[in-house]
Amino acid sequence: MKQPITLSLVNKIKIYIGSTLLLISMVISALIVGPLILICFACPFHVRYYIAYVWIKWVMWIVNVCCGIRFTVEGLENIKAIPTAIVLSKHQSAWETLALRVILPRQTTLLKRSLLQIPVWGWALSLLKPIAIDRTQQRAALKMLIQQGTVCLNEGLWVVVFPEGTRTAPGETKKFNAGGAILAEKSGYPVIPIAHNAGQYWARNSFLKYPGMITVRIGPVIESQGKKAAEINSLASAWIAAEMLELEA
Repeated sequence: MKQPITLSLVNKIKIYIGSTLLLISMVISALIVGPLILICFACPFHVRYYIAYVWIKWVMWIVNVCCGIRFTVEGLENIKAIPTAIVLSKHQSAWETLALRVILPRQTTLLKRSLLQIPVWGWALSLLKPIAIDRTQQRAALKMLIQQGTVCLNEGLWVVVFPEGTRTAPGETKKFNAGGAILAEKSGYPVIPIAHNAGQYWARNSFLKYPGMITVRIGPVIESQGKKAAEINSLASAWIAAEMLELEA
């Protein structure tokens, strides 16, 4: 009986050490990359974006080395012929906010305006063309999403939206906000639904990160032409819900 207990304790120690090293690595590297992006404020957008992209690629490598978290992507063939789209993604952790940056083409993300107030890194984030909204002002937030989202789409940037609005625990589902679907209806750009099980390994509000293989599933394109926002939202949420049942089984 002693061997499994010892192995369990060893694994717990590894998880604590790995999670600590990951946090330290991310903080130190962000303090380097953030100012670098700020210094490049006058450079073309693609320069700033590339700096952030390289940093996130490095973070994904560190996550694997320190915590044993890897990922696989299914359904990449669904976006090969799509030049620009709106992504409606499941939201379980901070992991996907980083990983989607390396999985999908050049993009912008709908996020809370308060994130831009974080010293250094928040300021750098503001130079990456985010769609920053105040969630307490719903009408103004929707108007900004439609206006800025359409501009970004027309520039060739994908728009990533987490329609649940906040991170959910594995097995938990929240009602999809209609903002991303309304943007699709108004702009005419297609929607790509994404499901994943990142929350099983990188849980929300948890310091500890657990080793394992995250599966990201990219769904078939949902054409927005001729569809109302409610229908688009329903199709995306139904596909994601069905995939989550399999991923979390």
